[in-house]
Amino acid sequence: MANGKGKILLLENIHNDACRAFEAHGYEVECLSKSLGKAELQESLKDVVALGVRSKTEVTAEMIKASKKLSVVGAFCIGTDKINLAASSEAGIPVFNAPFSNTRSVAELALGHMLALLRFIPDRNNEMHQGIWKKTASGSVELRGKTLGIIGYGNIGSQLSVLAESLGMNVVYYDNCEKLSLGNAVRMHTMEEALRVADVVSVHVSGQVENTNLIGAPQFQMMKTDAIFINLSRGFVVDIDALAARVQSGKLKGVAVDVFPVEPDSGEKFYSPLQGLPNTLLTPHVAGSTQEAQREISEFVSSKMLHFLSRGDTRLSVNFPQIELQQQTESHRILHIHKNIAGVIAGVSQVFAASDYNITGQSLRTTQDIGYAIFDVSSTVSKEILDALWAVPGTIKVRVLS
Repeated sequence: MANGKGKILLLENIHNDACRAFEAHGYEVECLSKSLGKAELQESLKDVVALGVRSKTEVTAEMIKASKKLSVVGAFCIGTDKINLAASSEAGIPVFNAPFSNTRSVAELALGHMLALLRFIPDRNNEMHQGIWKKTASGSVELRGKTLGIIGYGNIGSQLSVLAESLGMNVVYYDNCEKLSLGNAVRMHTMEEALRVADVVSVHVSGQVENTNLIGAPQFQMMKTDAIFINLSRGFVVDIDALAARVQSGKLKGVAVDVFPVEPDSGEKFYSPLQGLPNTLLTPHVAGSTQEAQREISEFVSSKMLHFLSRGDTRLSVNFPQIELQQQTESHRILHIHKNIAGVIAGVSQVFAASDYNITGQSLRTTQDIGYAIFDVSSTVSKEILDALWAVPGTIKVRVLS
């Protein structure tokens, strides 16, 4: 342990830049190339102050409650659906993710899949590897002039919209939230409207449980019989058996899938009803896995985690009140995380009023359930003050940063 700051655990082959960033700030860092099972992870978290994961690791409420030293969790990816955010909030643990860092990589792969599938490249490639020379233009078309239907117009969907339009595609999209249409993209009022007019359907929705089987047999029946279908979002969003049946019926021109309902660890055996189907591209959840994206993700998430550990900043946390308070010079910072109930701040104020501490800076933000207050004081924080703050009813956690 370099300077006694604590241990940080990074799982799933997170980019080395993150490891180096934490080590440079005096933390002991353990970097593993794989995820850990629930029991093993829970045991490992007993001495960990910060945890970094990607999309494979599940962080449960039980783990969080048992991890008394854990202060912050970083999802080195976009999705946080594998992390129990409610339990994290209740334990006073902010969670950070990387909502923007790999959007370009995912959008580029979606575009590449479109180009390949519209030209039947998967089939031509397989034939060439079998020694079959089959030069044909049958069914092959250009991207230009085709209509792209984007389901989910968030950071990735909107960037894909711009890229596709620059290549001459017409773009329509459906999102259940109000979004600003970029370029000439047209928002459709229902998903059915988008599916019926699209030559290419690309799915980019979030990992919310409400999106389970968002695209199934009824939705595939709405699509053109020569449409291309791409899913780079979440495996559970699409009914994979219904998709396979649609391809086998000859009513989809091509398919590209990067995410699956069940995803094995790297190197393990993989099974899917989509294997062996014509004009079908299958990739092992690598849409956001480029060197550029992983480097940017590691820098972004590690910096957010370090800013919280050193300054208490929570800006862009997915589950916490947002505070970014300039550090006062020659001061000591107290973080008070509490339930958002009446009387807590009054109790904290009484603690300070009863002492001779001079507060040089302060900030308070709340969500529906959680309150987060930062106080900068001019004097060293005594054990008596800490004990008094912990004793305020509704207190979840108190930390001192010097």
